[in-house]
Amino acid sequence: MTDSAAALFDAQRPGLLRVAYRMLGSMADAEDVLQEAYLRWAGADRAAVEVPAAYLRRVVTRLCLDHLKSARVRRETYTGPWLPEPVVEEEPVEDVTLPLLLALERLSPLERAAFLLHDVFGESFDAIAQSIGRDPAACRQLATRARANVRMERPRYTVDRAHGMAIADAFFQASRGEGLANLGALLAADVRFHSDGGGKRPAVSRVLEGAVEVVRAHQALERLRRAPSTLVRYGFVNGLPGFVTREPDGILQTTALLIEDGLIRAIYVTRNPDKLRHLESAVH
Repeated sequence: MTDSAAALFDAQRPGLLRVAYRMLGSMADAEDVLQEAYLRWAGADRAAVEVPAAYLRRVVTRLCLDHLKSARVRRETYTGPWLPEPVVEEEPVEDVTLPLLLALERLSPLERAAFLLHDVFGESFDAIAQSIGRDPAACRQLATRARANVRMERPRYTVDRAHGMAIADAFFQASRGEGLANLGALLAADVRFHSDGGGKRPAVSRVLEGAVEVVRAHQALERLRRAPSTLVRYGFVNGLPGFVTREPDGILQTTALLIEDGLIRAIYVTRNPDKLRHLESAVH
């Protein structure tokens, strides 16, 4: 492949990675898709490609659709609650937050593609039709069904960065050691607690519901903790305020908080080491 063709792909890479990650919920799988897309770009008749960006978006979308078929089978045998691989950023990303990523799991692959490409990335239904092999009217119907399915999980408002980080700090302090006495004051009455260990690290095997149960679980975890966890950094985890810690076993962990009306409505803790490897290079 020529240097100019490789440079063109590299220029499109950040946008393509956003599409692939939001389609798959896995940064590792998204990277694999981009590697395959690069190989296909290398072997393509590039002189016949009128709009390289659109061509590459179609290739990535089709590869993601193929991947989702096998991913769905793997998810059915997953141990405990499943969460997408965490992406940690300095500023909030408002288009697809963690609750919406979870809601997308309820959609068929075609519904997911039509919704993301149209509602998130702003593609026309004519362009989407070329990507997923359906006519524009069918793509419109797919997006409409998807939109109705995930409507409740779209962010209703943006949490101010400083306010979000303040609550994340308060939760970190209150969820450990002597601060546990203050934990309940931060939680909504119907708070939900998700913990993804993937069967590879200890984690709560179901989604906990209610402030009383969540506080009780944190108290139990504190009694079992051999040593304190170490705060690595605060940030936005899949668009939600949160933080990264290094746990006593030496492995990273992410915590993301859904905040509404000043209270924590949901807590998402990722402990599966397979989903945290890509963060190691970012925290050293």
